[in-house]
Amino acid sequence: MTDTPTVTVQIDGEPVEVAAGASLLDACRANGQPQPTLCYVETLHPVNACRVCVVEVEGSRPLVPSCSRRAEDGMVVSTDSERVRHSRRMVLEFLGSSVDLSLADGEVKEWFAQYGADPSRYGPCSPPQPDRDQRHAGHHVAPDGTTAETVEQPVKVDNDLYVRDYSKCILCYKCVEACGEDAQNTFAISVAGRGFDARISTEFDAPLTDSACVYCGNCVEVCPTDALMFRSEYELRQAEVWDEDRQEVTTTVCSFCGVGCNLELHTQDERIVKVTSPLDHSITQGNLCIKGRFGYDYVQELGDDLATTPIDEVLRAARTPGTDAHA
Repeated sequence: MTDTPTVTVQIDGEPVEVAAGASLLDACRANGQPQPTLCYVETLHPVNACRVCVVEVEGSRPLVPSCSRRAEDGMVVSTDSERVRHSRRMVLEFLGSSVDLSLADGEVKEWFAQYGADPSRYGPCSPPQPDRDQRHAGHHVAPDGTTAETVEQPVKVDNDLYVRDYSKCILCYKCVEACGEDAQNTFAISVAGRGFDARISTEFDAPLTDSACVYCGNCVEVCPTDALMFRSEYELRQAEVWDEDRQEVTTTVCSFCGVGCNLELHTQDERIVKVTSPLDHSITQGNLCIKGRFGYDYVQELGDDLATTPIDEVLRAARTPGTDAHA
């Protein structure tokens, strides 16, 4: 049995040995230097979209995305040079001035502090665009120079399973990859438009309910900013009932078929509020079908003679057409 070939790169002055074919991001992590990433997840093909993981490689004119650039023997890499810091600061400022990052992972806020990113210098946000999906690429209103244009728009609530709040979308492409050949092979969504008018869209901009979507929720699983959110979580947040500090996560096996998918049941007040799957599970790699991810209502059908909680009332109202879930 032959040994796995390796390469040695120098990262911030330290030699790091990794397996041949590993990325620079892998090398950085192996050296205890995790780099900021927004569009990268281990189970999807890197698309180099967010550009916050760029590093400086000696001899390379542009900065390179560490998530996709393979480590080569003898490479000299800088992860904290002034060029790298400036680039990451600008990317974070562009995102922070145009996208709602309020529900992004806590480490995103730490990156803003680490790189001194100040989105407020672009000015206050411009008014929302209710017809953003209908805009023609490249046809912009002349900027007034005092406000920062944003992607703010109404939340799309058109089904019982998940909502789409594209005010929070950073176009990381994770949902497109998860819906495409990296996981589901449904190809229900893609990126439409160009430049600032680029957006996630269904085929021919059809309503989601008329699209090829199979409601597996794998796109929701990988979204880094909660632009895609389980309907249960959305309704509970709107009702100010959602409380992650009171939630527990229990790993179990899906009961719908014999594949053996692992489920992570997120419970609050002994009610299932959402279901995910571990990324490192050999069967699912974080992916589930519609039954595994959303088919848990039967578990908590309580009947009229059993006590209910505010969670039950909110979710029941959300599933009942014509009822205000937040009343």
